[in-house]
Amino acid sequence: MRFAEALRRLDARQPEHMPGPSLERIREIAGLLDQPQLTYPSIHITGTNGKTTAARVAASVACAHGITVGLYTSPHLLSVTERLSVCGSDITEEEFAQEWEHLEPFLQLVDGRGFGEVTYFEAVTALAFLWFADKPVGLGVFEVGMGGTWDATNLVDGEVAVVTPIGMDHVAELGPTLEDIAGEKAGILKPGATAVFREQEPAAASILAGRAAEVGSTPRWEGQDWEVEERLLAVGGQAFRLRGLHATYDDLYLPLFGDYAVHNAAAGIVAMEALTGQPLHADTLREGLAVVQSPGRLEIVALEPSVILDGAHNPAGAAALAEAMRESFRWERLHLVLAVSANKDLAGICAALAPLADEAYVARNDSVRSADPAEVAATLGRPALRFASVAEALAAARAAAEPRDVVLVTGSLFTVADAKRALAAR
Repeated sequence: MRFAEALRRLDARQPEHMPGPSLERIREIAGLLDQPQLTYPSIHITGTNGKTTAARVAASVACAHGITVGLYTSPHLLSVTERLSVCGSDITEEEFAQEWEHLEPFLQLVDGRGFGEVTYFEAVTALAFLWFADKPVGLGVFEVGMGGTWDATNLVDGEVAVVTPIGMDHVAELGPTLEDIAGEKAGILKPGATAVFREQEPAAASILAGRAAEVGSTPRWEGQDWEVEERLLAVGGQAFRLRGLHATYDDLYLPLFGDYAVHNAAAGIVAMEALTGQPLHADTLREGLAVVQSPGRLEIVALEPSVILDGAHNPAGAAALAEAMRESFRWERLHLVLAVSANKDLAGICAALAPLADEAYVARNDSVRSADPAEVAATLGRPALRFASVAEALAAARAAAEPRDVVLVTGSLFTVADAKRALAAR
């Protein structure tokens, strides 16, 4: 089977209406495949913002220490193959097609068992379980797609669970209150696991502590059991010192921007300490950090003028982005290209980003859920040019920008993907 055909069949599993929360389908698939996700230890990561950075850092540090690590993240920007990698190398299109050919008969079998058809995310998750077992890997690092309790990734053992900051996002799916959302994310905590918690709002912290006590997970809290003790801006990123669970690590360098990136990276490092039960080798840790990349997260893709892409898609993410921009970058004028999904807190996102902008360009991104540019412009509360696509908005912003200006493209990972395609086409 060719990759294009495998992708066509996978894409056909995008549901018009998401089924209710259930692990029945993914459990059935895993059972038929003889539980491939249990053939390697795993780190399981959830949260509202920052979980991808924590996952990428944990995987990179583990690889530097000689462990073959399978990393599963979502969503992707340009190709589904970005979601699955082993020590920095994404699954090839040929491998993806081979694994799909192996997996698809089991998906079709489960389709007919009365639980509804297997969804896109469940199918890709099952493929990750299978590919990692086939490699084989010595560790799986899994980022939750959404929530935790009912997420397809929650079949992993999760010897270590990481919870990055929890905020108000996906309220329609996870619940109207912060406590509801925290309860869903706390569902990844397993009996006997170590739970690495980033700083949380008190309401979320209470839920996480209760879940840890209920299932017998050992909590390790930021600010108590581990913490970033010092952080300094550096060329191309930032330097920091981390007091971990088993040692203090000086002179660490992370090639990413933003205070939040350091704290989420620290959570990934602490997760590796928790997994091994001992200090990490300091020089090897530095090697692992030095090669970390996080596409679509304060990613600089062009210069003069600088073009920066960030997938911030909720108020907390937008506020963190605004803070990081002010701290890490300088500009004469900032040109904001904004396209947001209609099911997000548009007012909260715009409130954080509008003060940054000297010029604003609003657009529709390549998602069926994209908000109307007129609504985005009205919510932004300042003059903004409107465009039918991100590509057109980005082109207009770059044409208007001077060499010392910055063009910031944000609002959604769909928006980032559109921008990447437009830049590649040029």
